[in-house]
Amino acid sequence: MTTFVSVHQAPALDPAEVASYVPDIKQYTHATFQQCFINLDQGYIVTVYEGESEQAVRDEFDRIGWPVDTVTEVQYAMDKATLDAMPA
Repeated sequence: MTTFVSVHQAPALDPAEVASYVPDIKQYTHATFQQCFINLDQGYIVTVYEGESEQAVRDEFDRIGWPVDTVTEVQYAMDKATLDAMPA
C-alpha cells in the first residue's frame, strides 16, 4: 500500500460533524485511514490514508462525502526519531 496526504477545506466544521463521519470512515472501502490533523477555526483538514492509488483515495473521499483539494503520494517520510538519528 502507498501512503497519501490529502488537503481538505471545510469551513464551519465542528467536532460533532467530524464525529458523524466516523462510521463511514471505518468502512475502509477504497483506502485506509491513518491519521488526520484538523483546524476547526479555519476549516482546514490534512489526512493521511493508505491506498493502492491516488484514485482509490479519491474514491474513498467521494464515498464518505468529503470534498478534497489535493491528494499527494508520499515518497519519503521521516519521524522525530529518524531525524534525531541523523548527523547534524
